[in-house]
Amino acid sequence: MPAAETALSSKLSEVEGKLAQALETVMALEKENTLLRRKIDLLVRRIFGSKSEGLDPAQLLFLLQGIDEPGKAPEPVAVEATRRSPGQSPPRERGPRLPEHMPVIEEVILPPEVKAAPQEWRRIGEEVSERLDYEPARFLCLRTVRPKYVQRGVLDTVPIVAPLPDSLLERSLVTPGLLTQIIVSKYCDHLPFTDRKPSTGAAIKSGCRGKRWPSGSAWPWLKPIYQEINKGVFGEGYVQVDETPIRYLAPGNGKTKLDYLWTCADPRGDVTFHWEPSHAAACLDNIIPADFRGILQCDGYEAYDCFARRRAGHIALAGCMAHVRRKFFDAKEQAPRVAGWILKHIGHLYLLEKAWVKPSTTH
Repeated sequence: MPAAETALSSKLSEVEGKLAQALETVMALEKENTLLRRKIDLLVRRIFGSKSEGLDPAQLLFLLQGIDEPGKAPEPVAVEATRRSPGQSPPRERGPRLPEHMPVIEEVILPPEVKAAPQEWRRIGEEVSERLDYEPARFLCLRTVRPKYVQRGVLDTVPIVAPLPDSLLERSLVTPGLLTQIIVSKYCDHLPFTDRKPSTGAAIKSGCRGKRWPSGSAWPWLKPIYQEINKGVFGEGYVQVDETPIRYLAPGNGKTKLDYLWTCADPRGDVTFHWEPSHAAACLDNIIPADFRGILQCDGYEAYDCFARRRAGHIALAGCMAHVRRKFFDAKEQAPRVAGWILKHIGHLYLLEKAWVKPSTTH
């Protein structure tokens, strides 16, 4: 073969190799570009789209049929407008009446002429109007007086006095009424302890409102109930666990602090909550009883794997179908037929779970 042909053949082989390499690079970049576009679309939907992962049956049918093109928009529903003349305002709706059982404070307002000479006027009727008012809570001093007595005609008699009424907290100035208001405001209305100071100027330390009074009064009564509920949650050998970050006010730090509320649930029973300063695996040692044997259902957080390895042979981890479903829900626009098929069967699993956990009572 002449030298020229050999050189040309070598050059063609080199060009073909570079072309194949370039095509491979283009395909890889197209694949990466598609993946990045899907991630951006998913991020946009999570920020600006609906937060619900619900799936309409009609939408699921479209996914299974592989219909990618958007359908025709539904026709607007015709609404018959009420005829009224130009410039006329729409009819006003009457507000709800005040409840009949509500306490009433009546105020009677007399005309100045009647006040000046009441004997010259005769009442023939009245105009009544009602408004909704509010009276804020008041701090009161509950004074308990226990008179002392001595018996008449008896020398060297010992004075007697009535015993003090029972108190939730010994040697404390808090009453059950104030304690109830503090607990309800904190744990139902979510008002910080430091924001509720008496307007009367009474000096009540925040430590009393925040820790000593609520915990000292409620915890001795609630602790046995909590222990029994927690025993029931972990008594069946199958517990669902999750952790939620909670930011809260911490006076003196100048910013909020972050702790975690761990939830332990028996799917067929009760739920207990545990407050921990972090979401480290070591927190699970304080939450999961040492004698627990069974299944721990959780998400993919690595702390659960670390905890299960420390108690190898005693705890088996189980995943969460809701997290699995979320991935296919996010992919339903890129792979409608496959994702729709999987979502449909996961829905069947949910129906079976509902029937098993809460069996029907109808015959």
